[in-house]
Amino acid sequence: MRSEEFFNEIINNIIQGDALEVMRKIPDDSIDVTFADPPFNLKKKYNSYYDKQEVDEYLSWCKEWLGEMVRITKPTGSIFVHNIPKWLIYFGSFLNEIAIFKHWIAWDAMGSPLGKTLLPNHYGILYYVKSEKFKFYDIRMLHKRCRNCRYVLQDYGGKKSQMHPFGPIVSDVWTDIHRIRHKTRRDEHPCQLPVHLIERLLLMSSDEGDIVLDPFVGTGTTAIAAKKLGRKFIGIDIDPKYVELANKKLEGTTQTSINGYYVSEYLNKVITIRNKDWNKIKNNFIIPTEIKQVEKIEVLFINKSKKRKATTLIKNDFQPDLFFINEENINDNTKSHHPKLNTNRP
Repeated sequence: MRSEEFFNEIINNIIQGDALEVMRKIPDDSIDVTFADPPFNLKKKYNSYYDKQEVDEYLSWCKEWLGEMVRITKPTGSIFVHNIPKWLIYFGSFLNEIAIFKHWIAWDAMGSPLGKTLLPNHYGILYYVKSEKFKFYDIRMLHKRCRNCRYVLQDYGGKKSQMHPFGPIVSDVWTDIHRIRHKTRRDEHPCQLPVHLIERLLLMSSDEGDIVLDPFVGTGTTAIAAKKLGRKFIGIDIDPKYVELANKKLEGTTQTSINGYYVSEYLNKVITIRNKDWNKIKNNFIIPTEIKQVEKIEVLFINKSKKRKATTLIKNDFQPDLFFINEENINDNTKSHHPKLNTNRP
């Protein structure tokens, strides 16, 4: 039985249980964003279950939870499903009957050779909505740069003057977010996603205070992304160990914003912003005075919350006359090191 009382109790909680059983108790049209990263049926060993089913059995099960995701998502909401192309073509065929297709997001994340086949080099994220009233915001990523010379890789030709200081509008091919490979950053889970991957989806599709649900939350990635961006969350996982890990990680999670506007960061770098928020946060960045210089010189974020001086973020080849910076973001010590620093906006 669907219950408002039950629904209110599980908000901002990680629930141990069967995804289908829990979702069936949630009222229609009550979730702003649903995101699923289910087992891929690739014989992976999770903590308490083995990911192996017959194809028909696996697809039948997937059809059930996909239907529940669509049912509980609001008309203004968004539905995201992450998986390998092999299964996404089946998921899309079913979702096309009950929802509206928006995008197949190709996430460039190298896989492993599988024999007589091309090297799998991307995962897919299906993006569906329930009506044309869905929320959507243009988002920007950092310019991709050469690791050695730091020049922007994209060729803007004669249109360098039109470059955005932060970076381009995000397309449906994501090459700037990478899988978690370092053991120090991984949990005891075989299929952990980067938090900033989910943050990008949420910045694109939701607002502060919206409810985000993940029926296969694992060690809490989606819930952590939601909490960092001021969203509410509901996480479900059948494994008690993963639920315990998720709850521990959530305890140390804090919101990530600049001047009250949420952003996605990774390794102390702001990597995704909403396009509409740029004018409200740009005073917190060091930006070349000549926009064409963005091709050669990176925009730098001044992390005042961690009390890092601007000098710690400026490289040795810094040319002070190319930059402006808001007066309040720089101290006298920094000025003494860079006497030519231009503190006036053009």
